[in-house]
Amino acid sequence: MHGFANPKRFLALASWLTPLLLVSGLVLTAGALFWGFTQVPPDRLMGETVRILFIHVPTAWLGMGGWTAIAISSLVFLVWRHPLAAIAARGAAVPGLIFTLICLATGSIWGRPTWGTWWVWDGRLTSMLVLAFLYVAYIALAQSAEREGVSARIPAIFGLLGAVNIPIINRSVVWWNSLHQPPSITMGKSAIDGIFLAPLLVAVIGFSLIFGGVVLARMRALLADIQAEARLRRRAMEAD
Repeated sequence: MHGFANPKRFLALASWLTPLLLVSGLVLTAGALFWGFTQVPPDRLMGETVRILFIHVPTAWLGMGGWTAIAISSLVFLVWRHPLAAIAARGAAVPGLIFTLICLATGSIWGRPTWGTWWVWDGRLTSMLVLAFLYVAYIALAQSAEREGVSARIPAIFGLLGAVNIPIINRSVVWWNSLHQPPSITMGKSAIDGIFLAPLLVAVIGFSLIFGGVVLARMRALLADIQAEARLRRRAMEAD
């Protein structure tokens, strides 16, 4: 991994990997959504509303996955001082927030006909809302640290501490009474019928590839900003 700590090596890799991830992700996601929205029959209990599953579940997964990426990158930065680790964490923050907000919105839309209400303050929904606020706080903290010239260790520590919420989200429907259904997919088992599971897995892969492509694109943009700022400072010093 330290071989890619060199920004030039990383940019050389990301220059072709970014469009590959984005294009393949878009194709898979479009195919999965077409499959799920037009070819899958209505659910016996939830009817046509079950189709929102193909957006809600992948975005929930990536909302949590985004913060997991922040936590791992923060740990790498704090322990090994990997030069790109802090940039990777920042790159994952905005797409992670977007997917979390989509998860909350689609969950609310799905909950209205299923539960008879747009929102309930139970463990799963509340912990996902907390995750959205954590993303906002992390983004603001990381931008402030860069603007004020503060050490990137501060947002990295916050990224690690915020990871405590991920197992809470995951286990909330087991620990507390909830309107939200219990885990549908566990190790080696699935409560989802195969006719729904197949397009769902394709959607998860497609959305994940899009997420990866967006993270790489953001990392490239952040590196470009850092390099441009360094050039400006160097010219200012030369002018003096």
